[in-house]
Amino acid sequence: MHEARDIKYWIVVVSKDHVEAGRALGVVQANHGKSTPMQQMQPGDMMVFYSSKLHYRGKGALKKFTAIARVKEGDVYRGDTGGSYAPYRRDVEFLACAETDILPLIQKISFIEDKQNWGYVFRFGFFEIPQTDFATISHAMGLQD
Repeated sequence: MHEARDIKYWIVVVSKDHVEAGRALGVVQANHGKSTPMQQMQPGDMMVFYSSKLHYRGKGALKKFTAIARVKEGDVYRGDTGGSYAPYRRDVEFLACAETDILPLIQKISFIEDKQNWGYVFRFGFFEIPQTDFATISHAMGLQD
């Protein structure tokens, strides 16, 4: 019998084009396909995707929360990209919501401690956030769940 576990809430930092590629496949990967973030997530966990830019190799700034997803049942696995790169992934369900600009939310989000240098926290690429911050962000995104 499985032990009851609290849902965890995560931020995944990824360019919008990579969010859309993940949406098309129903997967998440983080930190350039490393296994540790995927192993920390468990079925039922929720994540918000933050995209500082539109394209992975581009310079165009976006600064928006771009998607929300829930981790599905199943194990971490290596993705087949058709080459030597085999990123670690998890299957997720993307939920109906709208992109939203981060700027109006900075003062309301507790995980952003330094409100002037707010972008610094996103350099980690993947991290856990409090449920209250997830609720603030998902409400602003109009999550219909």
